[in-house]
Amino acid sequence: MSVWDWSREKKLSESKTIQEPVLAAEFHPLSSNQIITCGKSHIYFWTLDDGKLTKKSGIFEKHDKPKYVLCIAFADNGDVISGDSNGNIYIWGKGNSRIQYAVTGGHEGPIFSLCTLKDGSVLSGGGKDRKIKQWDRNYSSTSETAIPEATGPVRVLCQGKGDDIYVGTTRNTILHGDIGGDFVPIVQAHTDELWGMAIHPTQPLFLTCGHDKTIIMWDSESHRPLWTKTIEDSCQSAHFHPSGEVFAIGTTTGRWIAFDTQSKDLVTVHTDGNEQHDIVRYSPDGNYIAIGSHDNYIYVYAVTENGRKYSKVGKCSGHSSYVTHLDWSADSQCLQSNSGDYEILFWTASTCKQITSSSSMKDTEWATFTCTLGYPVTGIWPEGSDGTDINSVARSNNSNILATGDDFGKVKLFKYPSNRPKSASNAFSGHSSHVTSVDFFKDDSKLISTGGKDMSCIQWKIEPF
Repeated sequence: MSVWDWSREKKLSESKTIQEPVLAAEFHPLSSNQIITCGKSHIYFWTLDDGKLTKKSGIFEKHDKPKYVLCIAFADNGDVISGDSNGNIYIWGKGNSRIQYAVTGGHEGPIFSLCTLKDGSVLSGGGKDRKIKQWDRNYSSTSETAIPEATGPVRVLCQGKGDDIYVGTTRNTILHGDIGGDFVPIVQAHTDELWGMAIHPTQPLFLTCGHDKTIIMWDSESHRPLWTKTIEDSCQSAHFHPSGEVFAIGTTTGRWIAFDTQSKDLVTVHTDGNEQHDIVRYSPDGNYIAIGSHDNYIYVYAVTENGRKYSKVGKCSGHSSYVTHLDWSADSQCLQSNSGDYEILFWTASTCKQITSSSSMKDTEWATFTCTLGYPVTGIWPEGSDGTDINSVARSNNSNILATGDDFGKVKLFKYPSNRPKSASNAFSGHSSHVTSVDFFKDDSKLISTGGKDMSCIQWKIEPF
């Protein structure tokens, strides 16, 4: 552990702690030279004198020694309060390393967070039981409430203004409420890698779906989810029918599913192969849907009744690696596709036949440009790229801007077309992981990007450049 004077960027002291994980370190609020750390099988009380750190181990004596001391807080009289993996709360008297009082079985399962409120009472948050309990100054329980199962167990507690309490959970949700009342989610997110994203064609909405088997419909104006839906399979891709009434989800199991946008009801489900579908894409006129799969095929279906009826046309066979990206021509007659071995192929949708003369397609107008390979996007690749560094491309609807999302957490904007090697771009940071998808809203005023491992979506405002 090292102690720093951050204003002078100077290290004051450093000491070895323990071979086991350390989960928390806090300065004592009433004693600036005292630090408490806790973690696996320990709680330590440190003193910093003349640049030297010394420690005392917490002594459990007759009390159960937990596998993990998970969290600490401070009573307003200076006592240290700890919560552990056994569900016990221990009060350590100010200035010593012995347990002064114990609340055994405070929670069923681990206590992940403790929070001292302004009135001197203490909140504790349980992992297994999902309960938030309030304790008075004598550590008698005065009230408790449980948060919804869907949001996951309590991870952290924080007091806001007045009686407001904020709860962070293990399922990337932040809830707001007060003790004894209901807690309402104000921030929700995915809990596993996020890949699928689709912009609604007429409304300020977009949806995301990920490997957590969850679909979330978002309102871009309020920045909040309108609804969530959990399905049986992990999700990989998504797209709206041009009517906006139906959307399709590509899964990792070879199934693709269409849902009603308003009711969330199932419209249809089909299985093509048994590998993940990396792209689902409706044609501009809404009469076809193409599904690009990891089994090297593109499956094409005819679509009628505004996206509610589907009949198989066939499959496009010709790629020698998995399909990574595809686009429809503006007249909904042709497809272009990229694959994992850097092929660019063209297809006639109604017959699923490959167009072998690529030169005949050079003047084709494409409804979208999401392919990472092609003449208009040759300039997006930085020097030394291996061909997999850029995961997603989107052309603005006015065809002026090209956006990319890459493995380095960057969203970049280029002028379209970007056909000169190493074209100039503006790069934007925000994601802490690889960017898995980018797309523009219909009016090109906003762009949405999604991160893979960070499981987040970011909304960007587009300004002229």
